[in-house]
Amino acid sequence: MDFTGIMRPYFVRVARRTDSWGVSGKDVQLSQLRSLLSRASGCEVGKRYGFAEMARMENPYGEFCRRVPLCDYEMMRTDVMRMIRGEENVLWKGKCVNYAQSSGTSGGKSKYVPVTSDSLRRCHYKGAADSVAHYLRSNPDSRLFSGKGMILGGSFANELDLSGLEKVHVGDLSATLISKINPVINLFRVPDKRTALLSDWKIKLPALVAAAKDANVTNMSGVPSWFLTVAKEIVKARGVQTLSEAWPNLEVFFHGGISFEPYRSEYALLTDPEKMHYVENYNASEGFFAVQNDPSDSAMLLTIDNDIFYEFIPVMDAERKPLPIWDLQEDEVYEMLITSSNGLWRYHTGDTVRVCSTAPVKIRIAGRTKCFINAFGEELMEENAERAIAEVCRATGASIVNYTAAPVFAEGNHRGRHQWLIEWDCRPDDEKDFALRLDAELRKLNSDYDAKRNNTIFLDPLEIVDVHPGVFDKWLHSVGNGKLGGQRKIPRLSNDRRIADAVLAIQKSISNHTV
Repeated sequence: MDFTGIMRPYFVRVARRTDSWGVSGKDVQLSQLRSLLSRASGCEVGKRYGFAEMARMENPYGEFCRRVPLCDYEMMRTDVMRMIRGEENVLWKGKCVNYAQSSGTSGGKSKYVPVTSDSLRRCHYKGAADSVAHYLRSNPDSRLFSGKGMILGGSFANELDLSGLEKVHVGDLSATLISKINPVINLFRVPDKRTALLSDWKIKLPALVAAAKDANVTNMSGVPSWFLTVAKEIVKARGVQTLSEAWPNLEVFFHGGISFEPYRSEYALLTDPEKMHYVENYNASEGFFAVQNDPSDSAMLLTIDNDIFYEFIPVMDAERKPLPIWDLQEDEVYEMLITSSNGLWRYHTGDTVRVCSTAPVKIRIAGRTKCFINAFGEELMEENAERAIAEVCRATGASIVNYTAAPVFAEGNHRGRHQWLIEWDCRPDDEKDFALRLDAELRKLNSDYDAKRNNTIFLDPLEIVDVHPGVFDKWLHSVGNGKLGGQRKIPRLSNDRRIADAVLAIQKSISNHTV
């Protein structure tokens, strides 16, 4: 039975509320700020900074900036650990029992982001509904609810000792989302909750395939890299050539977490291009931030009424002064700060975004603040890398599973260069040509890189190193305390060689064992 017609009026209303954001964005955001301040006024952080007084102001933003300092995770780690151990009313009202664990790949120790009941309901689930709503609005012939959605998630496996804290869960955000989801939604999804929350991927992968291969799947949700592995196993299990043959009613993939571009060509081979749609979401452990509301525009609509107050720091501004959404400039890159109902106050997300429009605010992810290479003054950003490698893959017919890049520093008579570690899914016919094309594309996209490469005076051509299948997964396994999951990602660019050398060490170990 197709329930799409029954569900559509609800989602029409959901999408319609965003239509006025181009003119009312400031009012919406100030309303969010006042609400957050009011609801947290009785907490330790609220009493410390006088939230109750600010919440009564028509425009509390100026006072909020003066009283509340910018914050990163290390500044709040002690308070978060107190919350995990059961203390109430610390960073947000009441007690929090769910925490999203980051992999810690960019900063060492894992982070545990509070996932409060307010943030679940008003942000994460609301953002997912927004994504579906805009998809249905753009696709009037959709039969989305005529079958099941396959949601690929992680688990609650973690390294913390939670003895005596039976109700506390720490792990992938997706595990919390699946475990707390409205039971009605379970009627429209696969696999079942038990399978979805399995922690051991050696057991989980075949269980996922068994649960989904014969289902009537109309939509998929997850991280592109992880889902690609599952999709290929389903195709193999069904004995067909494409995912669209296994699931003939498949029509959309809601994806996020990492850039889709390096994987687009692979998904194009696996699905029916006449029927398949791809919808990008900007969701993270800290919140659900933006949705793609127009299939013809890859920029995403910033969701400004989802229990988050946003601020943005211009990346190229020496003053580093945070700005609210009403002071943003188009085509500028900003670091994003959030204040939210999960107890994050003027918090550095570590993400950078490019503002594509301001009325309403639409953005593209530019990368991580720590995910860049500037070892030689080239200022290469993740945004440049993702676009370049996607374009060269399209031009050469190659496809990749994963990659990372790092500097090789000048030594002796050798100039510095960039080293790209690539695990291929489909190797290019001519790898040297691929490297030349990639170098040229990076020079086209980034003038600083081009200047350093000019006449090879400061920077030698980039180098590609083939990585054995599974090496990146082994590295993720090593930094994730033996666990894999959708929240764990390969950093694309690093300004030092810690990750690259660790990956190469695993590669060497594998090679030595096969000799």
